Amino acid sequence: MKIMDFLRKEFIKVNLETRSKEEVIEELVEPLVKAGAVNDKKAAIKVLLEREELGSTGIGQGVAMPHAKTGAVRNLVAAFGLSKSGVDFDALDGEPVNIFFLLLAPEEAAGDHLKALAGISSLLKDKHFRRALLNAKDADAVEKIIQEEERLGQ
Repeated sequence: MKIMDFLRKEFIKVNLETRSKEEVIEELVEPLVKAGAVNDKKAAIKVLLEREELGSTGIGQGVAMPHAKTGAVRNLVAAFGLSKSGVDFDALDGEPVNIFFLLLAPEEAAGDHLKALAGISSLLKDKHFRRALLNAKDADAVEKIIQEEERLGQ
């Protein structure tokens, strides 16, 4: 499963404008709603915030992967966000988060949800990959970085 199969270029934001966990989630869900990939914005945000209450998806090293299963989507879908200044996301290491992969899956797609999380996590373990993402100037650059990393990883 390739990340760009469920992360479209128009779902990539390299200059997040928000400064809080809730605002970041709303900002990343917005393009998914506009494109029709999410059919209920409030439900999607609610389930993502409920998941955050169970434990932060800020996994450390400047990375967060907010994710949830919801009836608000028909297919696995992701958004990517980059905050140059960092956001307090209650990350496990206490550090600000710069790189966000938001993932939503249909409730019945637990297997795909877990495969997608595992694939994204695997790529994000590489500090060079994280650094390349941090330096990306636009959505095209992010897309190219992800595609190249996945190609090398095969």
